[in-house]
Amino acid sequence: MICTMHMVGKVMMNRRMMMGLLAGAMAAPATALAAISGAQAETLIGKVVGDINSIINSGAAEAKMISRFKGVFTKYADVNFIALSALGVDGRSATAAEKSAFTKAFTGYISQRYGSRFREFEGGQIEVVSTKEVKNRFEVLTMTKLKGKSPFDVVFIVAAKNGKFIDMQVEGISIVKSERKEIGAMLDKRKGDLDLLIKDLSKF
Repeated sequence: MICTMHMVGKVMMNRRMMMGLLAGAMAAPATALAAISGAQAETLIGKVVGDINSIINSGAAEAKMISRFKGVFTKYADVNFIALSALGVDGRSATAAEKSAFTKAFTGYISQRYGSRFREFEGGQIEVVSTKEVKNRFEVLTMTKLKGKSPFDVVFIVAAKNGKFIDMQVEGISIVKSERKEIGAMLDKRKGDLDLLIKDLSKF
């Protein structure tokens, strides 16, 4: 971390994957409670980090780890919300079919993007520290400990209305906002062609 920009870059590359690993929980069947408590939010994230810890230290082949990560991703988080939030204003004019296709492609993209870097986190551990309520959501603080690196905080944002996590913050940096910039840049390169972006993301 030599300068502010480099610091952000390092966080987004070295720890952003952890946001993805942990963010690996971004979608779930509509079986959530109508509203949850802080204790339930903390229990949810406890399950998320437990699954992620298991994957990180499983010693499995990379393809298997990515597949397992995608399973976590699609079990605990609100993928639709996160994907469309990442798409941002560009998604306002999208059709229902395009939004559905983008969400599916985005899920594969995120799983590959972060899951492919699992090896960097072998021997690491994530622990739930505390939970606080902020308006209509809960912020669950976790501590990530990696070999040879200083521990760092990851905050999971859990929606109170459905009990799914909708964002993560690594040292104050939001994964949703970061991915919105990435997706926006990808769309710019394709001159705003959402269908082309979906096609390219589907390759992951």
